[in-house]
Amino acid sequence: MHWHTTRFRIDLQRPRIMGIVNVTPDSFSDGGQHGQTRSALAHCERLIGEGADILDIGGESTRPGSLPVPLEEELARVLPVVRAAVALGVPVSVDTFKPQVMQAVLDLGADIVNDIWALRLDGAKDVVAEHGSCGVCLMHMHREPLSMQASPMEGGVVTPVRAFLAAQVEALQARGVAPRRIALDPGIGFGKTVAQNFSLLGRQAAAVPPGYPILAGWSRKSSLGAVTGRAVEDRRVPSVVAAVLAVDRGARIVRVHDVADTVAALAVWQAMQDASTEQRGDFA
Repeated sequence: MHWHTTRFRIDLQRPRIMGIVNVTPDSFSDGGQHGQTRSALAHCERLIGEGADILDIGGESTRPGSLPVPLEEELARVLPVVRAAVALGVPVSVDTFKPQVMQAVLDLGADIVNDIWALRLDGAKDVVAEHGSCGVCLMHMHREPLSMQASPMEGGVVTPVRAFLAAQVEALQARGVAPRRIALDPGIGFGKTVAQNFSLLGRQAAAVPPGYPILAGWSRKSSLGAVTGRAVEDRRVPSVVAAVLAVDRGARIVRVHDVADTVAALAVWQAMQDASTEQRGDFA
């Protein structure tokens, strides 16, 4: 399986790590730490040095209860970072739901649009379809950031998440976007209860239409805090464990803050996979 993006054909035979770069003052985990262009670029370089395969740059917090950021402010935060990041040698993803931001970053050479709204806002599908080659990640979200955790989903989540993602894929393919450009994210924490999030982890493959790479974003999420009692700044170990569990259940991309630790953990997982394959060959 490969994920085709603007400049890169990403081989997903091994799981890939997407490093988070929040150019925001108020993101739930690291708001303000990389809010200036210079510090954000230094963070990009640090994540690549730690082993990030993809950078995911965002200029608007989507934590529960967050308020929308004006277009011009998001552009001012994101564009200088993207302009420099596209020269760093790895795919650049931009976490945005505004079509104007999508167009601006794609014009700068960004590779992937990562949209929590799954391109449902007016004009978003047009931008991706007319570009012709960018990758896109479609995510499931119940309601919207301001209200999603105040009124989360009820009942089972696997079937409705799968149905939603299948419908968004169908709509995008109807616009001429090839399946090889599309990845899917079940949307951990976006309008789901703690139990529902872990249900999605346990049945991850069933929650996503077959044939598309799964992108999993568990890093430092509140559900990890709920089951461990750890504050957001102390969720490194639970985040790494969740990333490995997601990969073991079929995720091909994991979106993380703690790149170096996730790289190390997945190296252990990969060694087990390789050894299991060799052992099966011995008994063939």
